[in-house]
Amino acid sequence: MTIREVEHGPEGLTADQLAQLGEGAIAYVRPIKSEEAQVLFPQIRGLKPGQQLYAVLGASGAPILLADSRDAALANAWENKLATVSVH
Repeated sequence: MTIREVEHGPEGLTADQLAQLGEGAIAYVRPIKSEEAQVLFPQIRGLKPGQQLYAVLGASGAPILLADSRDAALANAWENKLATVSVH
């Protein structure tokens, strides 16, 4: 990878432009623990420490949804016409 690719992304895109690709069309489904969920979704209260949850994040990484199962996260993304990809 060249320095130009790091600064501008593929095809000469800036980091901001790259982050916006797929916004409103692509969502990432990522397993997270409740402690990380509290950071991404500060409005949520009462999560038990160590609880396994699933976050749906927009293409830019913005939090969209928190679910207690992968199936629920995927179903919600699909209902909202978002193509999903998994992030580990």
